[in-house]
Parts: sequence; C-alpha cells; structure tokens
Amino acid sequence: MIATFTPSCAKGTVCAPPSKSMAHRYLICAALANNTSTIKNIDFSQDVLATLDCISALGGTYVIDGNCVQITGCPDIRSLDESTFECRESGSTLRFFLALGMLSPSVKTYHGSTTLISRPQSVYTDICNKLGIRFEISQNSIELEGCLQATDYSIAGNISSQFITGLLFALPLLNGDSTIRLIPPVESASYIDMTLLALKQFGINIEKNDNYTYTVKGNQKYVSTNITVEGDYSNAAFLDGFNLLNGNVDVTGLIDNSLQGDSIYKKHYNTLANCDNPCIDISDCPDLGPVLMALAAAGNGAHFTGTQRLQYKESNRGAAMSEELNKLGIKCELKEDSILVKKGVLTAPTVTLHGHNDHRIVMALSLLLSCYGGSIDDAQAVNKSYPGFWDDIKKLGIEVHINGMDK
Repeated sequence: MIATFTPSCAKGTVCAPPSKSMAHRYLICAALANNTSTIKNIDFSQDVLATLDCISALGGTYVIDGNCVQITGCPDIRSLDESTFECRESGSTLRFFLALGMLSPSVKTYHGSTTLISRPQSVYTDICNKLGIRFEISQNSIELEGCLQATDYSIAGNISSQFITGLLFALPLLNGDSTIRLIPPVESASYIDMTLLALKQFGINIEKNDNYTYTVKGNQKYVSTNITVEGDYSNAAFLDGFNLLNGNVDVTGLIDNSLQGDSIYKKHYNTLANCDNPCIDISDCPDLGPVLMALAAAGNGAHFTGTQRLQYKESNRGAAMSEELNKLGIKCELKEDSILVKKGVLTAPTVTLHGHNDHRIVMALSLLLSCYGGSIDDAQAVNKSYPGFWDDIKKLGIEVHINGMDK
C-alpha cells in the first residue's frame, strides 16, 4: 500500500493509543492466572494479535468485547503438550513465549517471519546449551524441547530486555528459587521495570536486590485481575512530533508517572528544538530512533549514540532511515554504535520513499512528507503497532491518501 501526502499542518487533539508493551505483559500475566481477567483499552495491532494467538497455543482462552479482552488462564503449562506458536513479526511475543515454552518438556515450535527469526537469540541459546534444552533455529521457525530449571542465570544487560522479561514470567512458576544476574551495562531497564510492575499487579513478587540482581521465588501463583492499559509513549511520539514541524497537537491519554522508557521523548524533542547538532543517547529508547532521526533532519541535525540495536528491529532502522533521508536531501553517517544526521535543507522527494516494511520507519517519514508532500510504500506496516495511525493524523488535518483513496 502507498500513502501519498499533500503538504498540510497538524492541528487538534488526539488520544494516544494504548501501550503495546503493557498490553503484551498484562495479557500474558492474565493467561498465566487460574481464573478470568479483563484487560481494558486494547489496540488490536498485529503484535497484540500475535500474543493472543500464542495464548491460545499455551492453553488459555479469550473473548474480545470492543477494546476489552477477557482471558481465562491456562491450566498447568508445565504439562503443556506439543504446541505451535504463531508469532508473526512480534519480537516481544517470540521472546516472551520462548521462555514460557521451556516450562514443559514437550516439543514447541515457534513460527515467524524470516526477519523475526533472524533476530539474535543468544541469551536463550546459551541457557539451553547449559541446561540441555534442544533449541534449533531454521529460516522461519524455532523449535525447542526441554525444561528450565530453578538456578542462577547470568545475562548480558546490553542485549534486549525481552529475554529478561521472558524469564521473569516463567521462573516464578518453577518449584525452586532462581536468581537473575545482569552483567552491566544494562540497557532498556525501563522495560524490565514495566514487567516487574505488571507481575506485581497479578500477584507475582520479584525481589530487586540492586540494579543488576533479581531474586525470583518459586511456587508463586498468578492472580487474575481487571486492569486498564495506559497510553503509549512510543507511538505518542509520532503524534507529538508534528509540534516540531509547525503543528499544534495536544496528545492526551498519557500518564505522567509512567515507567515507559520512551516517555523521555519529550526531553529529547526539547533538545532537538533548542540545540544545534546535539548529542543524544538512545540506548535506553531505541524505538525512538527513527522519529528522532526524522526530526533531527527537519531541524538542526543531531549525533545519536547507543544505536547498535537499531539494526536488529523490523528493519536495520539506522541504515533504512539514512537511505530514505538521503532521498529528502539529508546525509547521515553511520558507525557501529552511533549515527550522525547532518544539518541540511529538506526537499520534497522525487521518488516514492520505501517503508522497509517497518511501522516506525513509515510513521517517522510520514511526519516529513506531511510538510513537503510525496509518497511512501508499505503503508500497511503501521498495523503492526498502531492500526489507527492514518485515521488519527487525518483527523488532525494531515492530507494523506492510501492508494489514492481515503480509508
């Protein structure tokens, strides 16, 4: 699908979509509880639908009612029979359910896109090698067979926090106690804190001894609850980004004391707006990389550090943004763990921009195209995290047509 923009300005009020990260966590916690929970304010993105599919594979059941999901938890998943998990393109879903699958000895198969399966899985492969769990990766699937044990786990803290969250979901259900030790430096710590909050809200207590060590008591039970998903700072950043492009947008539905690491976008936006070629560390908020690069291109340039993990997303996001910004007249320099967006003059593209089948690339470039006009392909990629994106920006006055027709 192609989105075609006519230069226009965003004005008005829009409610941030629900947090995909918290939705994943609440849905999984509910699936591990014995009774029925109600999770309110769900946005049924492709990633969330993948998690619901995997909850069914785990043995849970759910009923959708509007933007609410009623989930009846799984039986003892340690007795789970041979199962297949359809993870689509969701990295969170895959890594969370890989750990849960290791609670039972049966064979589990995880399907996903080639891009998803090719993401690093070194934390789990190392654990499986030590515990004698079979862990085999092919082009479009991962197959594992064997059980986690209650023991000490040492994990590099600068690899995706999704591995740590997966273990935090699973280890409380083992018979014995476990310890997770993170090897510093620790990146994306806010996502671990979000997991700890969700676990606590569903009756699971994890003792955080310090910034690097967690004690996980075994034989715990998840308690069903009714809860509402908060607004999503990650996607709100795209809406708020219009304000750096002469827009006047009020983004509602966000809580001030959120644990979401991407809430730092407001601080980074202020830096971009008021400093010339600032240096910004995004190691704790890599999902903000594309939108920050887009806004730096529209402003005073910027030097971003902590960018290494951008290459392991739905696309190689640093390289993808550099390629597309070049079509708008902006040059970038990419290094192993940093990206320089050079200050320049944006121009309307003479060719269709490529979305790289990446929701955050499509949304980031859409901000710039709203100012200068032009087209971008892979418009459907927004469905991965924010299916209402096109409708929301149209309500704000952005003139965009999908395949030449309003949707």
